[in-house]
Amino acid sequence: MANDITEGGGNVFADLGLPDAADRQTKTRLAMAVNALLKERRLKQTQAAGVLGVPQSRVSALVNYRLDHFSVEKLMSFLNALEHDVEIVIRPSREAVGHTSVHALT
Repeated sequence: MANDITEGGGNVFADLGLPDAADRQTKTRLAMAVNALLKERRLKQTQAAGVLGVPQSRVSALVNYRLDHFSVEKLMSFLNALEHDVEIVIRPSREAVGHTSVHALT
């Protein structure tokens, strides 16, 4: 029995055939950046809730990557609340269909 390996396309959500794959990937990358900052600052969830301006239960959802109830804009506002800028770059696509990506600079 041979082990077939399929190379991913760069977006695991698209590879799995999930709807809104680009949005899911964007939200996940933004959440990863927020969670890294929360961990770096050693904030407890109640403290993080105060900084982010949301209830503790929403912080719990965020740190557990339950992102269905978070918009991209809300996640970007969390980064701003954590004293980080968010930059959106728009440029001509190199492909017939454009794509969205998020990159975190440290």
